[in-house]
Formats: sequence, structure tokens, C-alpha cells
Amino acid sequence: MDNYLNKIFNKLKENIPNDVEVLKSDVEKNFQSAVNAKIKNLDLVTREEFDVQEEVLKRTRQKLDQLEKQLAIITKSN
Repeated sequence: MDNYLNKIFNKLKENIPNDVEVLKSDVEKNFQSAVNAKIKNLDLVTREEFDVQEEVLKRTRQKLDQLEKQLAIITKSN
């Protein structure tokens, strides 16, 4: 996520005309501050947290599949 936002930031920075070089530094700082403030307001998780929850979900799905098979066997035998 940071890498993606840095790419956007750098692209915007590159497109600021050179004749406003004096303002360029202020614009960069203000833009970076605005981006950082927005990121803090987002409900994001780290990659590690995401990977952990993905693994939990996989195990839960496997267990559910197993229970559905057991239930199908029990239902057929009755």
C-alpha cells in the first residue's frame, strides 16, 4: 500500500511545472501530509494480519466441508 501511494505521490510530484519550483516543496509536503492523514483514517490491516486471517478462513472452510460430508453421510443412512 505504501509503495502504491509513493508511486502516486512521485507521479504527482513529477507533473508539477518547474516554473513553480518555489511552491513545489510546499505542495509536496502538504500532499504527503494529506495522504498520511487519509491513510490513518482508513480501516486497514497489515499484510501479516491479512495472511493470518486468510489461513484461519481456509481452516474454517476445510472444517465446514468436512462437517457437511459427515452430515450428508448421516442423512443418507437415516
